Amino acid sequence: MSFPPDIVPPFPEMQLGEVWLVGAGPGDPRLLTLMAVHALASADTVIHDALVDPRILRLARESAELHFAGKRGGRPSPNQRDINELIVAEAKRGRRVLRLKGGDPFVFGRGGEEAEALLRAGIPFRIVPGLTSGLAAAALAGIPATTRETNHAVILAAGHRADGDGAAHAWEALAATGQPIILYMALAQIEEIVAAFLRGGMSPDTPATVISHATGEGERILETRVSALVVDIQSAAIEAPAVIVVGSIAALRAVLAPGMVKP
Repeated sequence: MSFPPDIVPPFPEMQLGEVWLVGAGPGDPRLLTLMAVHALASADTVIHDALVDPRILRLARESAELHFAGKRGGRPSPNQRDINELIVAEAKRGRRVLRLKGGDPFVFGRGGEEAEALLRAGIPFRIVPGLTSGLAAAALAGIPATTRETNHAVILAAGHRADGDGAAHAWEALAATGQPIILYMALAQIEEIVAAFLRGGMSPDTPATVISHATGEGERILETRVSALVVDIQSAAIEAPAVIVVGSIAALRAVLAPGMVKP
């Protein structure tokens, strides 16, 4: 890959025994960063999550070894310790290791835990951010994360924490802020989350949009309101992975989406 150096600085070379923690974005290969494409073309070993689109994996060099390390709620999955050990072991083999994660590695991607494991093992590593799926999916659906007329903040929240101690009170507190909330990995707990939102004072008429399989061939978008969110998800048979946008910004899809050029 070659670009004019006055526009794009030279890409760093991936060194033997080095690990790059790279975000693959929401799915569509066209949304990869240039650094992510460079890493795919350079790595000897690619350790990837379940949410990395298969089309992206086809960009890896032909001789690269691919290792699946996906974690999916409710399904048998490798634990994080095993994943950390695999990454370290591949680097100690002298491989150029690409740890490829859906979205951004530092936004609900456990990238921080993996970086700490590499630090303890004395393995050099590089962070390559990616488009975090919550914000990218919302934007591509015609939902801006912020506008001056609707909100001065936006909350990103991981839905799978809903079954933890004190989680219900946390959802109530988030609802009480009055700011839009973008939920990741929340389908399995959405009934409990919605109930907590309502207890926290969120209006049942609050707009909500569900984006399933964002940017993929099976993308589906459901527009509803908080009061009907659980029933509508069930009726439409919405499947994970999904991003759920709750708040005033979700209503802007009806305004902006009709004028948007399709990807």
